[in-house]
Amino acid sequence: MTSEERRCAEELIGFIDRAASPYHVVERSNEILCPVPMDGKERIEAGKMYSFSLYNTGTILIAIGENAAKGPLRIACAHTDFPCLRVKPNPVLKEHGYGKLNIEVYGGLIRNTWMDRPLSLAGAVAMRDEDPFTPNLRLVDFRRPLMIVPNLAIHMNRKVNEGVELKPQKDLLPLFFQSEGGDEDDERRLRTMLSEELGVSAEDILSYDLNAYPCERGCLLGYDDVFLSAPRLDNLSSVKACVDALHDWNGDGIRVAALFDNEEVGSRTKQGAGSTALAMVLERICHGLGIARDEYLGKIMDGFCLSVDVAHALHPNAPEKADPSNQPVLGSGTVLKVAANQSYAGDPEAFAVVAGLCENADIPYQVFTNHSDAAGGATLGSILSTQLPMRTMDIGAPILGMHSARETMGARDQFALTRLLTSFFSS
Repeated sequence: MTSEERRCAEELIGFIDRAASPYHVVERSNEILCPVPMDGKERIEAGKMYSFSLYNTGTILIAIGENAAKGPLRIACAHTDFPCLRVKPNPVLKEHGYGKLNIEVYGGLIRNTWMDRPLSLAGAVAMRDEDPFTPNLRLVDFRRPLMIVPNLAIHMNRKVNEGVELKPQKDLLPLFFQSEGGDEDDERRLRTMLSEELGVSAEDILSYDLNAYPCERGCLLGYDDVFLSAPRLDNLSSVKACVDALHDWNGDGIRVAALFDNEEVGSRTKQGAGSTALAMVLERICHGLGIARDEYLGKIMDGFCLSVDVAHALHPNAPEKADPSNQPVLGSGTVLKVAANQSYAGDPEAFAVVAGLCENADIPYQVFTNHSDAAGGATLGSILSTQLPMRTMDIGAPILGMHSARETMGARDQFALTRLLTSFFSS
């Protein structure tokens, strides 16, 4: 591994460590790029970068070149969310002297990987304001072990190693405290903890959006540090690569890093790729630059989008699950994803464009297709291209353990993905 590849991998670990909720993913992305927020009063100018918030858990980052009208439109999109445990309202449950939190499963997580792991909480808290329509939103990340979901001992479940169904409402409730005070004190524990962490009155907290996360920092591992293990590689590896590539861009045209929420639950939300948000923002940008609507529509049709999300690597202990002739492995470069049913966006020309970019810049790449006897996943690429009908290609870094509480990728692959996106924006 070269020094550049190591630096890129270590920076990804640091990014993930400080991005424990979609809110924090957006905050960290904006810190790296420092864009000007679009608040409706700004004057759109060439040579500047703007951000449009997608309801705090997503963001559209737009860099405008000096010759925006004549240059091409290039979009790279990724998602800020990840499978996790989300805290319900009124969550405190007490049984037999134990205090637990009532949770629900968000996305298709591998449930048993969340057992016996120290968990923390991160997200956003909404507090009352004089104007009910503008509540005060504060981000919170406790960054310390607060909870654990304990396994049942093998002595009480002799068939545990044969595979046991874990029911979220019973088996995935995190152990939070030991009940010692009165009922009222116990019920207020989470709200009190939030108020103390934020330095606000508990009575001013109206609602929250909190997810549990494993409070274990990512690391390099394996002989010669060839692997990277971390939570949330799906899909913060893609977010980081999109943000880094946009940061390094300088040229003509318009470049976009669109970071959407709710991909793990279908993208059909106001902050998801299934909304018209990106199309609206791009039209607004073009209008501000004096680009006529017919020119804007032409830019959309002539544009190119990369849908960036992780891909399945060949599993060392289950190679039979992979396609017989397309088997990407860790450490061998970015994956181009192909599906005849269009669960991954792409066509022969889009594939050729991305393959050509890789070959021209000497960037390693691989191909993934699903095993024909197994249903695969999908990404936001095909959904987004129905709102913005432009040529689109799905790509991403290969990983193992997708949707586990902790996933594994090749340490070199983050650098390869970033180089490809940088080349894409620069072309």
